[in-house]
Amino acid sequence: MQVAGDPGASGPCADDHEFGDLDKGAPVTVFDSAGRVVATGSLGGDAYDDFARCVFPVAVRGVPDGSKSYAVRIGRHGRTEITNEGARTGSLIVKLGLH
Repeated sequence: MQVAGDPGASGPCADDHEFGDLDKGAPVTVFDSAGRVVATGSLGGDAYDDFARCVFPVAVRGVPDGSKSYAVRIGRHGRTEITNEGARTGSLIVKLGLH
């Protein structure tokens, strides 16, 4: 997951962005294509990337196979849709505050 940061920022970025509820341990909820919760997890530790974006790793174990698509909600933010294939290959990208 990526959150916009200040130009030139580096290192950990906790509490340094407008989305104060997003930090290591924030809840991650996975929904199947019928809207049912099928798995939960949490955000990993954060760090700025080379483009001053605050990046959090996301890994949710135990997501059952078989749904055509999934939706992922991080914290209290909106859901992001992802295909079954995308979920299996780790291609989820959630961008908040990026223009």
